[in-house]
Amino acid sequence: MTGSFRRTAFHWTTVLPVLAFLAFLVTFGRELPGFGVTIVALLLGGAVLASVHHAEVIAHRVGEPFGSLVLAVAVTIIEVALIVSVMAGGDEKSATLARDTVFAAVMITCNGIVGLCLLSAALRRRVAIFNPEGTGAALATVATLATLSLVLPTFTTSEPGPQFSTAQLTFAALASLALYGLFVAVQTVRHRDYFLPITTADEGAGKVVESEEHHADPPSNKQVVLSLALLLVALIAVVGDAKAVSPTIERAVQDAGLPHSVVGVVIALLVLLPETLAAVRAARRDRTQTSLNLAYGSAMASIGLTIPAIAIASIWLTGPLVLGLGATQMVLLGLTVVTGIITIVPGRATLLHAGVHLSIFASFIFLAMSP
Repeated sequence: MTGSFRRTAFHWTTVLPVLAFLAFLVTFGRELPGFGVTIVALLLGGAVLASVHHAEVIAHRVGEPFGSLVLAVAVTIIEVALIVSVMAGGDEKSATLARDTVFAAVMITCNGIVGLCLLSAALRRRVAIFNPEGTGAALATVATLATLSLVLPTFTTSEPGPQFSTAQLTFAALASLALYGLFVAVQTVRHRDYFLPITTADEGAGKVVESEEHHADPPSNKQVVLSLALLLVALIAVVGDAKAVSPTIERAVQDAGLPHSVVGVVIALLVLLPETLAAVRAARRDRTQTSLNLAYGSAMASIGLTIPAIAIASIWLTGPLVLGLGATQMVLLGLTVVTGIITIVPGRATLLHAGVHLSIFASFIFLAMSP
C-alpha cells in the first residue's frame, strides 16, 4: 500500500500539476524574463496533459459516452479560463479573442481531429465505421451553435459592427446552454446507444460495443477522488500560468507580423492537443465513434460553454466583444458543415474523406496566417 502511494505521489501526473500551481503562485502579477516564460510554458503544457489524464481516469469510472463528455468539458474549462485570463489583461485587440479561439476550436475539431481520426482508422482497416445517428446529431448541434453564436452577429443591426447587443448576447448564451444540455441528455440517457463504438467486425450487424477500457479494472473511489482533486489543481494552474505567458505569445505573434487572430489559434491548439492524441488512439483501436464523440463534443462544448462564460465575463470586462465571423471564416465554416454531412451520412469513411477534412484544416491554418 505504501509503495503504491509513493508511485502515485511521485508520478508525473501528480508532480506536474503541483509544480504548475506553485509556478502560478510565484509568478502571479510579475513580468517574467525569457527563461522564466519557458519554464512556465513547459509546466503549463504539463498541467494540460495531466488534467486530461485525470479526466480520463474519471471517465473510465463513469464509462462511455460519459467519458468523452468529461474530457470535452474539462478541455473546454481550460479553454474558457485561457480566454478570460487573456481578455482580462488585454487591450482592444482582445475584443476578438473569444471569437477567434472558439472558431479555431471548431475548425481544429471538425476538420483537424476528425480528419486525423478518419485517416488513422482508414489506414489500418480501409474504412472507418461509426454510427451516423449519433454523429449526425452532434454535427447538427455544432452547426446550429456556430451559426447562432458566430455567424448571426455579423448580420444583426442593434449594435454597430459584428457584435451582439446585451439582450442578443444573453439570448445566445441561454440558447447555447439549453441546446448543449439537451444534447448531453440525449447522448447520455435517451439515445446512449447512438454514441457507443461500432467495430468493423460488427458493421454488418450494426452492433455496438464497449471500449477496451470497459473490460479493464475501473479505478477505485480513492483514485477517482485523487484525480478529481488533481484535475482542479491542474485547471487552476493552467489559468494562472496562461496569464503569465500570454503577453509573450502576443508579442511573438506581433513580431512575426502575423494577424492577432493567430493568438486564438495558438490557444485552441494548445488546449486541444491532448484530446487530439486521445481521439487518434481511439481511432487506431477501431473505436472511431469514440473519436468522433471527442471531436464533435469538444466543438459543441467550446461554443455551448464558452459563449455563456464570456457573456457573464462581459459584465466586468471592458471594451467591445466581437463575435461575428468575417467572410472568409464563414466560407470555411459552411464548407466544414457541408463536408461533414457528406462524410457522416453513410456511416463509413475512407481515406478520401480524411483527406478532404485535412485539406480544409490546412486551408484554415494558412488563411489564419495569411488572410
